[in-house]
Amino acid sequence: MPGTAEQVEINEVVLRDGFQNEPGFVATDDKIRLADRLSRSGIRRLEVSSFVSPKAIPNLRDAAEVFDGIERVPGVRYTALVPNVRGAERALHCRVDEVNLVMSIGEQHNLANMRMTCAQSLAQFSEIMQVIAGAGIFVNGTLATTFGCPFEGRQPVDRVLWAVDQYLKLGIEGITIADTIGVANPRQMTAMVSTILRHHPGLALTLHLHNTRDMGLANAIAAYDAGMRSFDSALGGIGGCPYAPGATGNVCTEDLVHMFHQCGIPTGTDLEALTAISQDLPALLGHAVPGFVMKAGTSDRIYPCPVQPQGQSPA
Repeated sequence: MPGTAEQVEINEVVLRDGFQNEPGFVATDDKIRLADRLSRSGIRRLEVSSFVSPKAIPNLRDAAEVFDGIERVPGVRYTALVPNVRGAERALHCRVDEVNLVMSIGEQHNLANMRMTCAQSLAQFSEIMQVIAGAGIFVNGTLATTFGCPFEGRQPVDRVLWAVDQYLKLGIEGITIADTIGVANPRQMTAMVSTILRHHPGLALTLHLHNTRDMGLANAIAAYDAGMRSFDSALGGIGGCPYAPGATGNVCTEDLVHMFHQCGIPTGTDLEALTAISQDLPALLGHAVPGFVMKAGTSDRIYPCPVQPQGQSPA
């Protein structure tokens, strides 16, 4: 029944996953203003940037400056992607609330994306965990290409469970499963989420969706029905992985929130505020964005009915 559903958490990734693949650099001051607006929209987890090499991702070369400039709103967790020990040290200096580590399930994608085997990634994560030990920082681990690798295809569920186990053994507290190239379908999603939660009840599990084949919202509601309560999304539906051929943007934040609200599932966010922020994105980026609600309005929007003069039939 509407109003009785469990609330979901919306994790906004536009500042990192959204901007990393943009053709142009978004000014630092603009990133800070956007972060501050999102912090006041009801979002409770905001991925601010990545402490990656500027040579690898030039668009995120100002990570430290953005973290230094944002207003920290109580109740919002400010997160950063950390690719290596040096990145972890920079994250500590910038007082992040959460670091996100990433490994691809597909060995070939991990080599292309991280230039490491999975075994090498896990060894590096162990070093990162030692660097941040005792700092009070929440550690989340993302499993990229969980639902399919662009170079290897579908990945066995057993391999996903193996990777989850490896993360938990390292002391990683939360797990994100990512449909990096947008190949998941609702039945696959239901099976994957149900299986992981059956093996690890109470796991802090998040879903990261890309909308490459316009299946993002269908997969999100299937995941919710299977027990998922935390979702990554990007304002306007922008973003994409530089090492995933054909990958388009993330599932759109305001479209995702709108769908949940229409289904009676609370998100704790202000849809009107999110839509207004999204409507400013095209001017900021210099191009249109994929989001739908920002263009069409909500599905309960009512329009004035055109009144015909008495005695006149419509043409």
